[in-house]
Amino acid sequence: MKRISRLAAAIALALGMAVPLAANAELNVTHLGQYTEACDGDTCAEIAAFSAKANRVYVTNANENQLRILSVDANGGLSEAGAPIDLSPYGGGPNSVAVFGDWVAVAVEADVKTDPGKVLIFDLDGNYLRDLPAGALPDMLTFTPNGRFLLVANEGEPNDDYSIDPEGSVSVIDTRSWQVRTAGFEKYNHRRLRNVRIFGPNASIAQDLEPEYIAVSADSRTAWVSLQENNAMAKLDIGSANVTDLYGLGYKKHRLGRNALDASDKDDAINIQPWPVYGMYQPDAIAAFTRGRHTFILSANEGDSRDYDGYSEEARVDDLTLDPAYFPNADELQDKANLGRLTVTTANGDKNGDGKYERLYSFGARSFSIWNANAKLVYDSGSELEDSIAAYANGDVDSDVWDDGRSDNKGPEPESVVVGELGGEAYAFIGTERTSDVFVYNISDPARPQGMFFMDIDHPEGDFDPDVRPEGMQFIQRDRDTGWLLITNETSNTVSLYEVRSTGSRHGVHHHGDRHDNGRRH
Repeated sequence: MKRISRLAAAIALALGMAVPLAANAELNVTHLGQYTEACDGDTCAEIAAFSAKANRVYVTNANENQLRILSVDANGGLSEAGAPIDLSPYGGGPNSVAVFGDWVAVAVEADVKTDPGKVLIFDLDGNYLRDLPAGALPDMLTFTPNGRFLLVANEGEPNDDYSIDPEGSVSVIDTRSWQVRTAGFEKYNHRRLRNVRIFGPNASIAQDLEPEYIAVSADSRTAWVSLQENNAMAKLDIGSANVTDLYGLGYKKHRLGRNALDASDKDDAINIQPWPVYGMYQPDAIAAFTRGRHTFILSANEGDSRDYDGYSEEARVDDLTLDPAYFPNADELQDKANLGRLTVTTANGDKNGDGKYERLYSFGARSFSIWNANAKLVYDSGSELEDSIAAYANGDVDSDVWDDGRSDNKGPEPESVVVGELGGEAYAFIGTERTSDVFVYNISDPARPQGMFFMDIDHPEGDFDPDVRPEGMQFIQRDRDTGWLLITNETSNTVSLYEVRSTGSRHGVHHHGDRHDNGRRH
């Protein structure tokens, strides 16, 4: 059983303090069970969904175009429940799975990803029931809390030479009639959008917007959609299948001390410090939660770029010409041990088009954020995730818990995020793809989250295999004080189930992070 407040320990180590490890723990975490998919390559276990009714877990295997069904025993152990379901008759591979009641829904892309995909509906035993049309590259899908609708984020990525660029959209499926309506973005094609990145070659706004992930309000009426590459979020009225708002998320000021980052993989050091860079939040997973009468959106700010044969926005800082009026110390900044190796976008930063960059924009924010229902920033964790991992590594760049090879890219890459309530408190679970950690924060006060601990899942206790690169997570409520955390890991091809139990203690380490002031204002 893990009673160690690891985030508290990491911050305290950085401050040179001794920590009573168990005394401040709000939660106990126990690794219950694990299943390892035996196959070659990554993405053999990518996204999972749990059915309380069947006591089963359904796992996508994109590598082999299958859906695996696992049984969960009384102790949380995981085992195969028969042979996997072959999805190859329906398309090129699964991207997501969701469960509600008697239904298992799977999003499957077409053999050619720019063609329309499908949503498959199975029963809990894996028997095929029906398939429904979706947009190009259906990615994440989710049922509304009341099960009345099934929502699908159709990413609409271009092909590799950028000669075909489908429109992004959200499919709204009525589960009573299985009627499919499409919420698109065509009405924005001739509008001026603030802080929304529209930059694909010859793309309309509707083509350029790429829905990534969906979060739904507790009353099942409203959904929020992350538009990762566009650094934006959309709001959807579910009943009318209509996009009502489109929000640019602004940029994070990494020149501020609370937003520092490690920018180089060539400095032979953990070197987290402020730099004159703007971070694009670019959330992957998002989750909605309610406190009082207000809905908030939690985002994992992974970041993503467009990097195709036909168009790539990626460049290293040392490959750019920096405008000396804005960067008088350009030579120093472009040293590989400083900012030179950092990957930034060429689609932003050269406002007057003279080939000299006045600003640098990096991918992702290396953090999690909390937004209000209109996508106004309430809280950002600043540099806390990197700081905590660095402290846990005891400042050792060669430690196996620090991956300096990713410092020049997007750092730890917060990718997955879920919210659970235990003992009357709200908790955020944030999975970092590159360092294989899960951070836990108490978010009962959305403006002042408290860091509890993090789980170093690729160095497990007991007889479990390492969990490497968490891709999907689900929080499963068991009772008022207990939940399960289901984690799917795409590199180790493992599915792990953890019990998370409230101890009733209301302590922990309070971290201020970055509130209110690093979004739209510059």
